[in-house]
Amino acid sequence: MTASGDLCEQWRRHLALDRRRSVHTVRAYVATAERLVAFLEEHRGEAVTAAMLAGIEQADLRAFLTVRRMDGIGNVSAARELSAVRGFLRFVGGEDARVPMLKGPRVKRGLPRPVSPDEAVALAGDIAETAREEWIGARDWAVLLLLYGAGLRIGEAMGLTGAVLPLGETLRVTGKRGKTRIVPLLPQVRSAIDAYVALCPFGAERDAPLFRGARGGPLSPALIRRAVQGARGRLGLSDRTTPHALRHSFATHLLGRGADLRSLQELLGHASLSSTQIYTHVDAAHLLDIYRNAHPRA
Repeated sequence: MTASGDLCEQWRRHLALDRRRSVHTVRAYVATAERLVAFLEEHRGEAVTAAMLAGIEQADLRAFLTVRRMDGIGNVSAARELSAVRGFLRFVGGEDARVPMLKGPRVKRGLPRPVSPDEAVALAGDIAETAREEWIGARDWAVLLLLYGAGLRIGEAMGLTGAVLPLGETLRVTGKRGKTRIVPLLPQVRSAIDAYVALCPFGAERDAPLFRGARGGPLSPALIRRAVQGARGRLGLSDRTTPHALRHSFATHLLGRGADLRSLQELLGHASLSSTQIYTHVDAAHLLDIYRNAHPRA
C-alpha cells in the first residue's frame, strides 16, 4: 500500500474505531480523502505524504472544490465534502495541524424549509470533527443526532441524566411544565450516545447530567448553539440552521412520510394540537417550492 493509501486507511480506522462513526459516514469520509489524494497527486505531480498535506494551501482546496463542482455536485454536497477534507487534514496533522480556511458554498435561501438529512449529518459531522477533544466531539455528535433523530428540544436533551442508561428502543423525556413523553430511539442515535458515554471521562452516575461540559459540569445549551453557528458558517448553511431547526426537521420529515398530527403531537410533547399544525404549513411551503422549481409550467 502506498503512503497515501496508508493515510486513508488510518483515517478509516480512526473514524470507525475511535470516533465510532456509522458505516455510511465512514464510507463517505474515506471516499472524500481518497478523492483529495488522487487530485493532489495529479495537481502537484508528486506522491502525497503527511508532510505535503501539512503544507496544503487554500488555493489547493479551492482547486479541489472546483473540480468536484465540475463533477456536478451541489452546494450541500460540496459543503459536506469540504467538511470531510478538513477533518482528514486535522487527523493527519495532529494537534498542531494547520488547516487552510475556505468558506463553503452558500445554500440558496428561499421559503422556510427544514434542514435536509444531508445537511443535518454534515452539520453534526463538522462539529464533531472540529472538537478539541475526542470525547467532546462524540458528545456533540450524540446531542445533535438526538435533536434530529428524536425531535428533542435542546433543553430536554441537556436535562437527561445517567438514569436513562442503558438505552433501549425508547427514551422517557421530561418536557415543558414537567410533562413526560416516550420517544423512539433510532439505532444510530443509541450508538452515538453509547459511544459518547464510553469516551466521557466523568462517568455516567444516575443522578448526574448525561451530557457534560469540558470540566465535568452540566453541558450548557449555549455551547451547542455556538458550535452550530460556527459549523453553519463553514458549511455555508442558512442562518436558520439552529439546534431547534433540527427538531423542526424531525417533525416535518415525519409529516412528509405520512405521520398523522396526533402522533406527531405526542412525539413532540405539544400541549395543544394547534402547535403541531404549523408543520402542515411548513411542509406545504416546501412542496410548493419543489413544484415551482420542477414543473415545466410553473
